[in-house]
Amino acid sequence: MFEKLEIFRTAQAMAVHAGARQAVVAQNMANADTPGYAAREIVPFKAVMEAGNSGIGQKATRAGHLNGTNNSLQFDVSETRDALADPNGNSVSLEEEMIKAVDVKRQHDMALAIYKSSLTILRTAISR
Repeated sequence: MFEKLEIFRTAQAMAVHAGARQAVVAQNMANADTPGYAAREIVPFKAVMEAGNSGIGQKATRAGHLNGTNNSLQFDVSETRDALADPNGNSVSLEEEMIKAVDVKRQHDMALAIYKSSLTILRTAISR
């Protein structure tokens, strides 16, 4: 029942995006000293929602369904182009990655807050 409500699907998509972005940030931090490693990034959640490939639109459950998709949430990982590289060719800045990690935590907390608030509203509506 809850997966059919748009607000819950949006909150789930935001949480999944935050998890995927955290994985990329962690990978960048783990490779901070690897020669030739280029820092990677995922497009912001807002851009994913505006592009319409958030996985929360119409969904095809059979081949005969029109205008639906079978794909799940997928985020493109790209190399950060404007990062300055060290002499060994590594472009990871630990300071920037720490800031990104804090931003990811805020995004995940926001997704949980949206989900929790929506659930409270739903409970209030049902109880009356």
